[in-house]
Amino acid sequence: MTHYPIKLKLRIDWSEMDLFGHVNNVSFFKYMQAARVNYWEVLGLSDSYERTKIGPILASSQCDFKRPLFYPGNITVQSGVESIGETSFCILHQIVNEKNEIVAEGKDVVVLFDFNTNKKMSIPDSIREQVGELEKNC
Repeated sequence: MTHYPIKLKLRIDWSEMDLFGHVNNVSFFKYMQAARVNYWEVLGLSDSYERTKIGPILASSQCDFKRPLFYPGNITVQSGVESIGETSFCILHQIVNEKNEIVAEGKDVVVLFDFNTNKKMSIPDSIREQVGELEKNC
């Protein structure tokens, strides 16, 4: 994937620093979480969950660290869906610093889950179409 339709700008907080003076690795996962939830909100999955109790859950998350981040500063988390399976979809994230350097790349696997039955479910065509429209319009 070479494009990321969703871009979320975040400020680096002083509290995210570690003993070595750079942003702690845990904060990178928080940045990806914010971007993932932002993507869900753009798709309307958060609102849909409130009505139906069907929504996304995180199955796995990984991050490859490329460069350190420091306070003060800002980042942009760029996100896009790489693939959609029967019951899950994969969101790729790229975290870039103010110099537009890639500082980390991440991947989330998200499962569509029916909290009424406590079972994963097939991703409906309506969500597939929304993702397709979002991805092609970037």
